[in-house]
Amino acid sequence: MTDAETLILTYPLAEMLIGLAILSLVILVHGVGVRLVYRHFTRRWSADHAPWHRNAVLSVATASLAGLHLVVTLMWAWPIWWSGLIPGLRDAYYFVLENYTTLGDNTVSLPPAWRLIGPVIAISGLFNFGWTASIFVNMMHDVGTADRAEVRREHH
Repeated sequence: MTDAETLILTYPLAEMLIGLAILSLVILVHGVGVRLVYRHFTRRWSADHAPWHRNAVLSVATASLAGLHLVVTLMWAWPIWWSGLIPGLRDAYYFVLENYTTLGDNTVSLPPAWRLIGPVIAISGLFNFGWTASIFVNMMHDVGTADRAEVRREHH
């Protein structure tokens, strides 16, 4: 057993603090990302634009939000792989994705001394998906407002 594993098994708080440090960084990056995506959306969005343009703006924003989740999950996977907790970046990334999305497949797992990291990854996924959903609700409100205005113009 390595010194790090002995430390973690003896003091699970250390494991949680490491997880919370990464969680904080992930949430910071996600927060900056959603603000940039929403700012880009609001600058490009206009009810006066053609429907194809509005759909393109919405599609780019939606894809950007999905891409943001892939970036922040990689921020979890890289240290797990780099530290040797899970050999292979693909397996480390799969482990993170199954925890972040709360898939719960458990086909890839961490050593017992580090198993508390999985729930911390799940917490970050819940926060980030909730945040993304709130941004998406705002965007869809703008879409609905534009659609209703267009229908009113067509009927008058």
